[in-house]
Parts: sequence; structure tokens; C-alpha cells
Amino acid sequence: MTFFKTPAAAQSAQPLPESGGESPAPDKRLGQAATAAILLSLVIMIGAGLLRANWMPPALKLPSFGPPWELDVRVSPRLTVSILWLSAPLAAVGVGAALVAIRRGLPVPMRILLVAGGIAAVAMTVLPPAGSTDTLDYAVYGHIVALGHSPYVMTPLQYRQLTHAFGVPVDWQKDPSVYGPLATAEQYLAAKLGGASLARTAFWLKLINLIGFAAIAYVADRLFRRNPAARARAHLLWTANPLVLWAAIAGGHVELLGAVIGVAGILIVDRHVLSRPVLNALVAGICVGAATDITLPFALFGLALAWSLWRAPRQLLAATAGGLAVLAASYAWAGIPAIKAVTARAQTGEGWGYWGFVFHHLGIPLHYAVPAAVVLFFPVAWLALTRMPQGLDDRPAARAALALSLAWLLVWPHQFAWYSLIVICVLIFFPASRLDWLALTWLGVMTYVNMPGTGVGQTQRLGHTITHLQSLNLDKLAPLFMLGTLVAMLIWCFNRQWNATHTTTGPVSP
Repeated sequence: MTFFKTPAAAQSAQPLPESGGESPAPDKRLGQAATAAILLSLVIMIGAGLLRANWMPPALKLPSFGPPWELDVRVSPRLTVSILWLSAPLAAVGVGAALVAIRRGLPVPMRILLVAGGIAAVAMTVLPPAGSTDTLDYAVYGHIVALGHSPYVMTPLQYRQLTHAFGVPVDWQKDPSVYGPLATAEQYLAAKLGGASLARTAFWLKLINLIGFAAIAYVADRLFRRNPAARARAHLLWTANPLVLWAAIAGGHVELLGAVIGVAGILIVDRHVLSRPVLNALVAGICVGAATDITLPFALFGLALAWSLWRAPRQLLAATAGGLAVLAASYAWAGIPAIKAVTARAQTGEGWGYWGFVFHHLGIPLHYAVPAAVVLFFPVAWLALTRMPQGLDDRPAARAALALSLAWLLVWPHQFAWYSLIVICVLIFFPASRLDWLALTWLGVMTYVNMPGTGVGQTQRLGHTITHLQSLNLDKLAPLFMLGTLVAMLIWCFNRQWNATHTTTGPVSP
């Protein structure tokens, strides 16, 4: 078994000149336990995907040959979901323990974890969508375009009535697409490749996600190739993280595509990839504009570009022009219905978070939650921008993107687990701090409360107990946790105790 060893661990294994002896071999137990938890979590997730037909609606008509595949085996859906619920805490604890081991200079078998993450990513790609019906909705939107209609006007229900399609999800069947025109273009491409099969179309969408997931992993690996500890941390938070794999690959969520293109723009402007500053800013603006054109929250990366370039007017103008050019062209093609549909996504998400919890007890109408969140966002974002952990001071766009996306994640009423990708994709390029624990815990808890992901009103078939537990998770656990996480971040912003825990790896930067 090959273990990753941090510089501190390697140094501690050298002979001690005072005694003439050697120090004890580094304790491998923490790294081994972390690896076992991560691997077990991945096995559970893949197993649930293989048995999808037993517990996850809608039923899919799979193509006669080629992916996606699943097992035609009858297993109790209650048992499957009960075991699936274990995967999220196992993943969070496993990744967290591995991060602790790296900080302490203890060995972690990173080669095993990277191979397992790669195998799991491929396996989840060739399985039908699990944990969410969103990818099937994307497939429907692509087929609507292929028929010559607009997904911002025609709903999935109208599509099903028109075509008698098999496997159209129920949850969003009365809603038009809330994704940008560039996402619609991707969905149309997948529909053309997938033909009449929604399952095959979903596979192509997941395959595109797999390529994007691998691209971020590769970039992180190359940027940190001279810093083994930072390299291992980035792979633990991304490549070998079952929570990210479940959201980005198993669920096939379009937020991953936005993360890939958006973080590319951030890295381009920070690392001065192109020799001419104005051209560099222009390309970065195009990338961030394209990410926003996929899903609206990535407009926060546009604000991050503006924050980092405000002292360079020509570069700021170039970045703005690049982003607006992409958005103007795509929305001119999609029309006014696209603007109305995309801006309506502010009212969608997993409940009302702590806003609903607090407003319900105070008797305040819930429609005030979004305006209240907008008001709260600005002071929280300012605190994050000005009092974030030290590090990446020469990467202002990355710092701003992380601060703004984290502030949005913590204050916005409507959240799903996969929205965390907007934070994780930048965090892996940031030095280690307590932000790691905040983001990892957030993603772990939100993944748990989102499970099984069968959709609103679809858990009754899984039994009263599971339905009741999911209701408790969404109505009690999630709001209290979300509020507690916001309070924790505000406390750390005020006292700046971001790195109170001793770390042997020291500050790292790409």
C-alpha cells in the first residue's frame, strides 16, 4: 500500500542526531480509517445507483444497448434508502479525517483514494441519474429544443402530453427551464446525441460533467505539483470526495459545468495566463459570462472579477465587455421568456432554510425571505471579503469569488447540496483553514437532508418512517444547521481565528 506522506511526516522519519536513533514510524491508523470511510461511502452510492429502479422515480426505459445501465434486481427500497443515508456522514467524516491526517503530517493512501475516485466517477456516469431528477429535466428541455420549441415556454408536462414520453419527472413538470441559454445549448446537444431516449440523453449530460470534473482535478493537480500537502488536500476536497461525486456526477447537476468555466475565468485573470493584461481580462470575462449563462449564481464570479480589477480600468472594461457580449448574444437568441424564467429561480430550492424557520415562528409572510436575504447578503459578503483567512493575497479574484459565493450560500433561503460546488471549486485553490471544515460540513449535511432525492411528495412509496425522517431533516435539521453555520462564519470573521488548529503543512498557495 502506497501512502502519501507530508513533508513534516517525512522529516520526522529522519534519524535524530541527539539520540542517534530513529523516530517511530508515522501512525497510519487515521489515514486508513479515513480511507475506509470514503471507500465505503462510494460503494454505497454506486450500489444505490445500480439499484435505482427500486427506489428512485420516475421509472426509466433504458436503451437496448450501451449506457446507462442498472441492475434488474428487486431489493427493498426502504433498506436501500436507509443505507444510502449512511453514505453522506461517512463521506464527510472520512474526508475530514484525511484532512486532519495531512495537517498532522500523517500518511494517507492518496493513490488508493484517487483511483477509487476515478473509478467511482466513471461508474456513476454510466449509471442512470440518482439522488435527483434534475438531469432528466435537463434531458426534457433538450428534447423540447430539438422539437423546435422553447424550454422557457413549453413545460415538461406539455412535452409529455405532446410526445407521450416515458420517464418525465413530476416535481418540475409545470415549470419551464430556469437555466441559461448556454445550458440549454448543452441540453440540446445531448438530446441530439441521445436520440429519443431520455435516459441516453441524461448519460451524455453526465459524460460532459465527467469531463469537467476531471478538468478541475487535473488543473489542481498541476498547480500543486510542487506542494504535496496542498495537492492531497485539493484532491480530498474534490477528486476523492464522495459528496462532490454524488452531486456532480451521480446527480449530473449543471452547476458543475458553470463551476468549470467560471473557475477557469478566475484562474486566468489571477495567474495572468495570457501575456497581454487586457486580453487576459477579456478572456476571463468571457468565461465568467459563460458560467453565468449556464446558471445565474455564477454572476458572483463576475462581481469577483470587478473587485479584483477595479484599479485597472482598461482590464475591468475588457472583462465586462467579454461577459456582457456572451450574455447579450445568448439571451437575444433565447428571448424575453428566458429572462423571465431564469430570474424566477430565486424562488426555487430546498424549503426556506432558517428564514422559513424563523419567519414561521414570528408570523412573518415567507415572501419577505428573499428580500431579507438580499439585504443580509451585503454585510456578510463585506465581512467575508475583508476578514477572510490570510492567503492568496496575490490572487484577488479567487479570494473575492470564494468570499462572495460563500456569503450567498449561507444567506440565500433556497439551497440544494449541489449549490456548494460554487464554493468547493474555488476553495481547493485556497490555503487550508477552518473554511475547509465549514464547507465540508455544509456539503455533508445538505447532501444528507437532500437524500434520497426522490422529489417532493414522492417519498410516500418509501414508507411512513422514511417520509417522516426526511420531513424532520428538511424542516428542522437543515434550517438549524444553516443558521449555525452562518453564525460560526461570522464569529470567525470577527475574531479571525481561521487557523487556530496547529498545522504542520504551513501556508500553501498554487
